[in-house]
Order: sequence, then structure tokens, then C-alpha cells
Amino acid sequence: MTPAHASPPRSGRAPAGDIPMLTWQGQPIDCATCPHADMRAEQGVENGCERGHSCVQDAYARRIDRFFRAHRELANQHLDHPYFEVRAIAARYADLFHLTPLLRDEDETVRLQVALRVPQRHLLTLCDDPHREVRIRVAQRLDEGQLSRLLHDPDYEVRTVLARRLPLALLPLLVADADTQVRRAVAERIEMPALWRLADDRAPEVRRIVARRAPPGLLAALACDDDWGVRWQVAERLDARQHAALLQRLTQDEDPEVRAMAHSRFAPIPFVAGAPHGGHRP
Repeated sequence: MTPAHASPPRSGRAPAGDIPMLTWQGQPIDCATCPHADMRAEQGVENGCERGHSCVQDAYARRIDRFFRAHRELANQHLDHPYFEVRAIAARYADLFHLTPLLRDEDETVRLQVALRVPQRHLLTLCDDPHREVRIRVAQRLDEGQLSRLLHDPDYEVRTVLARRLPLALLPLLVADADTQVRRAVAERIEMPALWRLADDRAPEVRRIVARRAPPGLLAALACDDDWGVRWQVAERLDARQHAALLQRLTQDEDPEVRAMAHSRFAPIPFVAGAPHGGHRP
């Protein structure tokens, strides 16, 4: 039942979803005691203040966000609000030079929003943040020249981001990473001859990438790999005119998919009018 002192939704709009209209402390929303109560006397939802839809008192993040989208000029005033969702959402809209105190906010949701916006010189402060999601955002935004600060991060996802962003000259530093996902990301970018260091990686999914990217002249070394997927990649890349013997061997492979791929590489070369004798493979 709505308290007598609480204003009903002005436009009759139903609250977003089925989430009740309560404050972050679990109490009914009281528009009369709100510091922004004067907005209710102006233009309703067009003014960005409507209980159950756009409200800074509400515990529901979407309603808080609607409020600050309409009132960016008020965001700076709410960066020290006791409710972490208000601080985090206000941080999306506040002036950049007001965000520095939030670098050490007690809640990771707030620090995550700060990591998405602060300038590079402040972003370095978050390299050692205790929460992985914050450090992941740091790794996504940090200048290339500073990424090496995160090379020994304990979280594999942070190091995976590094493997996708590090300058190529530094990628060999992650070749022996303990996590398969990191080494896969490294294998997708690293250049020869460092790529070949992953040819005997313990994870077949890493070796498959090596087989897909290595120079054709090195593929023979992978043709006897224990993983059928590696051998399939080898067969798929071999040219029948240059590696006939190796392909012939793969037509006898124990795996039917590998045999089928090897046989397909011996398919007749189609004749193309005007092409050199023997046609060409598209």
C-alpha cells in the first residue's frame, strides 16, 4: 500500500519490469523528502523524474541511470552517495576531474566505472586493483607502452587481453603462460620464428593454430601430431603439387576427416581458358 506521503507515479506508467519501487535500504520511496522534490512540480517524465521510472532514490540501477541521463549536471553531487549503485552510475556522467577520489572506492562496481573513464595517468593506479573485472578493463584501455605492467597478473583473462594487445615484440613473454586460453591468443598473433615455439604445446587447440599459421615448409613436422585436428589443418594447407608424398601419407591417416581432406587436395585442377598449361587452383 502506498504511504500517504509518497507521490503516485505521475504519468501512470508502470514501473520498469516487476521490480518494486524501494530505496536501497528497502524502504518505500518518499518523494516529499527527496532533495530533488522540486522536479516533480515541473514536467514529469520529460524532466527525468518519475517515481517508478526515473528516480535517484530507487534501488534499481536502470531507474537511477534514467535520472542521471536526464540530469548529468547532478552527477558530481552524488559521487559520495552511500549506495554503491548511485556512485557507480553517477561516475558514468560526472566530470572526469571529479572521479579521482573514486579510484579507491570500497566497491568494485564503482571502480569499474571509473576504470572506463579516467585518463591514462590515473588508470595506472588500478593496475593492482583487487578485483579482476577492474584489471580487465584496465588491460583493455591501458596504453601499449604500459601493458607490460600486467604481464604477471594472476588472472588469466587479464593476461589474455594482454596477448591480444601487446606489441608483437613482447608477445614471446607469454609463450609459456600457464593458461591455454592465453597461449591460444598468443598463437593467433605471434610471428615466426617465435610461433614455432608453440609447435609442441601441450594443448592441441594451440598446436592447431600453429598448423594454420606456420609456413608451409614446416608443416611436415606437424603431420604426425597426436591430435587429428592438427593433422587436418596440415592436410588442408598442403599443395598437392609441392607436397604430394606427404599428402599421400595423410590419405592413409587413422582419422576419416583427415583422410577425406587429404584426398580432396588431390582433386583435379579445373581447366581455365587462357591459363597456363594445367590450369590453376583458385
